[in-house]
Amino acid sequence: MSDNHLTVPAGAQNPQNKLAKPIVRQVTLEDITSSLKLGILDFVKTPVIGLTFGAFFMIGGILVTLLSFWVDMSYISYPLACGFLLLGPFAALGLYEASRRLQAGETPRMSGLFTLMWEQRRGEIAWMAFVVIFIQFLWMFKVHLLLALFLGMQGYGTFVQFAQTIFETSDGLLFLAAGHLVGAFFAVLLFAVSVVSFPILLDTELDFVTAMITSVKVVTGSPVVMVGWGLLITAILMVSMIPAFIGLLVTLPVLGHTTWHLYKRVVTFEDAK
Repeated sequence: MSDNHLTVPAGAQNPQNKLAKPIVRQVTLEDITSSLKLGILDFVKTPVIGLTFGAFFMIGGILVTLLSFWVDMSYISYPLACGFLLLGPFAALGLYEASRRLQAGETPRMSGLFTLMWEQRRGEIAWMAFVVIFIQFLWMFKVHLLLALFLGMQGYGTFVQFAQTIFETSDGLLFLAAGHLVGAFFAVLLFAVSVVSFPILLDTELDFVTAMITSVKVVTGSPVVMVGWGLLITAILMVSMIPAFIGLLVTLPVLGHTTWHLYKRVVTFEDAK
């Protein structure tokens, strides 16, 4: 099978998908565990693909952190690194496609995966990526706003000095608490609108607004299970970031593959009447 064939999303092979109506069913714990097992299995079957995408996240996390120090804004290194990881659903397009090909009994090839990602730059997926990036920019703006409100616009010579201000002053502790509350809000928002929206757009010809609405329905329809899944993802990613984001080599591709299988279990389609 040629690489060119790999660049054609499933939805493009069936124009009726544009008229399809997404049907969301409740997510169970068994859905999560089964999808995770399949995600691990996909990683084992295609380790080179998984490690390549994992390396992208690892290097990207290191670079955004170093960038914050280089521009003397070390205080945003933590939220910036976390925010970068939330771009994962877009960057994981290649992983979704790999899982889709494996599920169809085919062998994914690296060149075809990168070509597919490049060809999505002008489609609905690009609009979805814009939404995710816009929310992340809002998050960073709120961090700056909270910093000014609680600590003023004073400069910090080193990250250690900033950390001392945060943990050894009452204003710093208030900033830390408020920052995490705001961060939690934006993290939940991003999780809700993107948890299955990118796989939907890769797999069908639906528009990005419908994909986002469907994704939100998945979360609101099973809030306990999905919030629990989101918290587990957060814990896995936090641990993976220590040290030097190296754990992302494995955890990000596994989570990417898992997301595809979770989407296929909880979202089905029927032709619009």
